[in-house]
Amino acid sequence: MEHKCLNCGITSDEVILLACRYKDESLFVCVKCLPILIHGSH
Repeated sequence: MEHKCLNCGITSDEVILLACRYKDESLFVCVKCLPILIHGSH
C-alpha cells in the first residue's frame, strides 16, 4: 500500500510522512503540510 499525505498527496517515496490516527483510521501527513493542519491556512 502506498501512503500519501492527506493534504497534498505526496508519497512516502518522496518525503517523510508522519502517521496519525483519526476515528480509528490511519492517516499520513508530510512535514510541509503539518503546520497548515495545526495552524490552518491563512
